[in-house]
Amino acid sequence: MSLHQRFGRMVDAFRPAEGPPPTTLMAFFGWCLSGAWPGLGVAAVASALGGAADVVSAMLLGMVVDAVTASTPGAFWADNGWTVALFVLFFLVLRPAIFGLSTASSNVIIGPNILPLVLSRLHRWTMGHAVTFFDNDFAGRLAQKQMQTARAVTDVASEMVNVVAFALASVIGSAAFLLAVDGWGALALMLWLLAYFALIRFFLPRIRSKSGARASARAMVTGQVVDTITNIKTVKLFAHADHEDRAALGAMAGFRERALDFGVVSTWFRLSLMIVAGVLPVILVGGAILLWRQGQATAGDIAAAGAISMRLSQMTGWVSMALMGIWGSIGEVEDGMATLSPPHALTDAPHALRLDRVAGRVDFDHVGFRYGRDAGGLQDLSLAIAPGEKIGIVGASGAGKSTLVALLLRLYDVERGAVRIDGHDVRQVTQESLRRQIAMVTQETAMFNRSARDNILYGRPGAGTAEIEAAARAAEAHDFILGLQDHAGRRGYDAHLGERGVKLSGGQRQRIALARAFLKDAPILVLDEATSALDSEVEAQVQEALGRAMQGKTVLAIAHRLSTIAQLDRIIVIDDGRIVEQGSHDALLARGGLYARYWNRQSGGFLGTDEAAE
Repeated sequence: MSLHQRFGRMVDAFRPAEGPPPTTLMAFFGWCLSGAWPGLGVAAVASALGGAADVVSAMLLGMVVDAVTASTPGAFWADNGWTVALFVLFFLVLRPAIFGLSTASSNVIIGPNILPLVLSRLHRWTMGHAVTFFDNDFAGRLAQKQMQTARAVTDVASEMVNVVAFALASVIGSAAFLLAVDGWGALALMLWLLAYFALIRFFLPRIRSKSGARASARAMVTGQVVDTITNIKTVKLFAHADHEDRAALGAMAGFRERALDFGVVSTWFRLSLMIVAGVLPVILVGGAILLWRQGQATAGDIAAAGAISMRLSQMTGWVSMALMGIWGSIGEVEDGMATLSPPHALTDAPHALRLDRVAGRVDFDHVGFRYGRDAGGLQDLSLAIAPGEKIGIVGASGAGKSTLVALLLRLYDVERGAVRIDGHDVRQVTQESLRRQIAMVTQETAMFNRSARDNILYGRPGAGTAEIEAAARAAEAHDFILGLQDHAGRRGYDAHLGERGVKLSGGQRQRIALARAFLKDAPILVLDEATSALDSEVEAQVQEALGRAMQGKTVLAIAHRLSTIAQLDRIIVIDDGRIVEQGSHDALLARGGLYARYWNRQSGGFLGTDEAAE
């Protein structure tokens, strides 16, 4: 294994973090960078060696100047051969090796590893939030916050290694050299450093605050733009390009104001530091000249003090900009931390059971859930579904049908009662193993901007090509998939479907979603208007495929087109969060209740009520 490969593997770029992200700044940095400290330590040592090398350079320059002034031209090489050899060896071999090591540490240890390490941890934590977390924010804003925070943490770590460690080594080495010449020079340097740090202490909190505000405004711009692009068809259909432009410009104007605030404070910071930096060469070189006049310093000492003071003066600007960047990044980290680090609202119970394949019994035991409100949701609902039983769920918009399914999937926790699968309370099993037991097809089908194959394969990663195509045939999707072609020339199952599947018709999206559910082959199947986007001929074909897919499975089918559920074992009628009727299709019609009114109100078997998202 080569040296650069060894360096590159000093940090495990995808190592999971321990526990949740803390809500205090330093602890949050520790959480982000845990496991990376050995690699960062090596990089810091290499950077410090580079800082020390600058001081050694000035000292060697002083030695050569003293050697020149103390020797005649004819005797110089004989008297000072070792000094010259050390000078050449240092500048041609040692110094390049030290700075090469420092550069490799920065570009091989830190650069490729810290960003993915932090971003992967933030992304894992964000994915663990409940669906309400994502419902309450912009998708683009959350993505921006993840990248912003990961980049800012990486910048802080990188600058602390590359700048702070380097600068500290330079300052400590310079102080040691000046102390060796005369204590007054070292004292002058310390006093100058106190003034320098006082200035930093005044400006950096202001820079941190302004940077955080700028980052928040930038994320809002991203969220607004992504929201518009995501809904671009609606924008065009309603001819609201001007409205969206004004909304985007409003967000951009807010970002501009915050950027101006940051620019003003950073300008004053830079100007003040340049004034302070100019004082250092005057003090150190002037002090060395005074000591030389008193016979307490040599010409080499003056040259070395000049080189050190000029280097420190130049480094002041570099360090100040780096510190400004560090504090600006800290402001961005705090802003991102506030968004991304709240605790998960829905977590697995301690020692939660991992479900193996279940028989499919489902029980709703006196379930109450109202989304924390006073109305809506479910009220004291009890329902027992036997393994393999197929039930239809009917009700007007807002009756509680979708809430019933969301609680089964544990997208929310019940407020009263319990939901059980095979006797296991869903709150006492792992969320991942619970949802592996349930295949779901919804009216609003979710597609990834990936190939048709990948979208179907999402049902069961690892399935073979024959299984994928069999699922597609069962969902009446195989033929139209073969005719797909995307903008990159990919065809058939390799063709990409566009963001949210926009390149497909609604019926095509639903058939791919059905194929995905068929491939998953879970013991519980949930259908939420699964054939609503299909024309009558394709629906009849898919209904036959659904009939085959339902065999041996527990089925919950939400439908407004009542003809699609008339043949199921039992039909549940929900009204205002309660079960008001249940029985077979014929029995409910004979009863003459709410279900019979729905049926009689239909045209072509469609429930004549306005449907809205629950």
